[in-house]
Amino acid sequence: MARKRNQESLGLPSYAELNRASWNRDSDGYQGRNGPFLDVHGGLAWGVWQIPEAELQVLGDVHGRDVLELGCGAAQWSIALARLGARPVGLDLSERQLEHARKAVKAAGFSFPLVHVSAERLPFEDESFDLVFCDWGGMSFADPHLTVPEAARVLRPGGVFVFNGDTPICWLCTGDEEEMPGPVLVRDYFGMHEASDGEYVNFMLPYGDWIRLFRRSGFIVEDLIEIRAPEDAKSTYIDSKDREWFRRWPGEQLWKLRKCTPAPR
Repeated sequence: MARKRNQESLGLPSYAELNRASWNRDSDGYQGRNGPFLDVHGGLAWGVWQIPEAELQVLGDVHGRDVLELGCGAAQWSIALARLGARPVGLDLSERQLEHARKAVKAAGFSFPLVHVSAERLPFEDESFDLVFCDWGGMSFADPHLTVPEAARVLRPGGVFVFNGDTPICWLCTGDEEEMPGPVLVRDYFGMHEASDGEYVNFMLPYGDWIRLFRRSGFIVEDLIEIRAPEDAKSTYIDSKDREWFRRWPGEQLWKLRKCTPAPR
């Protein structure tokens, strides 16, 4: 069991408070609309197109592993990994999302920690986990300059950090008033970091900044999978009429990183 560190309060910055309030408001609708879709492959699938983990094979064998999910929502992923013998811990910034998670975990016959906390300040001791992962969630709605070093801190040497989310290309092609990307560049590439639509604040970095951040945090990059929508893919997140964009350009990036082991003395 991962040991917690004392944390007096969430101490959230304004963007996190906005995201927390928005997810609390939207959680019921989100789970009602997307929950069944997230269970199509038993909870073991990635992103808006639900590409099966069996196809991508980024997590490896999780049996007996201590696993932390950043932004667990209703804990579909964590429940699926518990079925495979993992020891999961789910965290989320939204109290309402965690209410859905508690019900789902109980209904699945499991009992594991669900923690109300920001992914930017993890209340766990150093080197508590073998795997930290995120499918959108915490890595989309929290500052990567804070989340990536925290993931590195709580991972054991040789541990794996996997996260999936938006892409710089998708950001470049999505205007401030648009929900879906278009075929032309409408945002600057250099300096990208934070964007808000008034309800949610999202984060993104240019590719070079991602790699420098990983290296500073003690990670090596094992893989970057740029997810392409399958030809006849259906999604509760994206209408079929918008699918062609995600066939032409990558709308999701799935990183697999490994924490460097200490050099021998």
